[in-house]
Amino acid sequence: MVVPVEPTALERDAHLGEDLLDRRATLVVVAVVDLRARGDGVVDERLPEFEHLSGALAAVVVDGHDSGGYRWGSDAAPYDERVILAVALVVGAYAIGMFPTAQLVGRRMGVDPTRHGSRNPGASNVYRLGGRRAGVAVGLIDMLKGAIPAGTALLVAGRPEAHAAWVAAVAGHVWPIARRLRGGKGVATAGGAGLVISPLLGLGCVLIFLVVVSVVRIAALGSLSIAISYPFLAAIVGRPGWEIVVSSGVASIVVIRHKSNIRRLVHRDGSRLDEDGRPAA
Repeated sequence: MVVPVEPTALERDAHLGEDLLDRRATLVVVAVVDLRARGDGVVDERLPEFEHLSGALAAVVVDGHDSGGYRWGSDAAPYDERVILAVALVVGAYAIGMFPTAQLVGRRMGVDPTRHGSRNPGASNVYRLGGRRAGVAVGLIDMLKGAIPAGTALLVAGRPEAHAAWVAAVAGHVWPIARRLRGGKGVATAGGAGLVISPLLGLGCVLIFLVVVSVVRIAALGSLSIAISYPFLAAIVGRPGWEIVVSSGVASIVVIRHKSNIRRLVHRDGSRLDEDGRPAA
């Protein structure tokens, strides 16, 4: 049985000069207590026998003994609570992002948005297939898929973790492993997280979206305007460079997912396009 004993000065030892330490030193003395000893006062009885360690052991000074026990000193543990928390937040954000909002709402309407319309499991396609209420419901829930993970990370960890959760939630919506990486375009999920992380920037993007859609009557252009505007607004208001980089990454995901719409938007005949960039009837 090993019992930690309070530090003791070595200057009282008559043979101190023979030990490796010839000056006043402080160390943690380890008392080896006979397992056969009985009684509550056994430690007190044995302490005088173990005032210090002799020889080479006397040269060992353990850092941190006054804080309640041995510490590893400068050697950091390979994992700490912050890293574990960040990983959990990212994994949780991706899982929430995979929630199949459009499919569940479409099932109640008797249609599958991945097989009808533009085949995009998003709010605009559900709006066209099932009406305004269905489209708004999908849009709001998809926004929550980004807002909840980002908001949770912001509260329990900080802005870096919130931005990581932002990217993970959008990736879960766009590339869900449960649906063979066939997800939506990520606009609502990205917008919901952006509103929570930087409310003023998010509101600015919402205003830009409304203006663009009211002028050109094309939702795809409005979505692209949000994605492109957010990093620029972040730079204008002086957000840190790493935040601008992360928001640019999210914007890139949204733009890449709209590549088919972009091709239609630059169609040679210049015909009017619908919400998903398809030629209008």
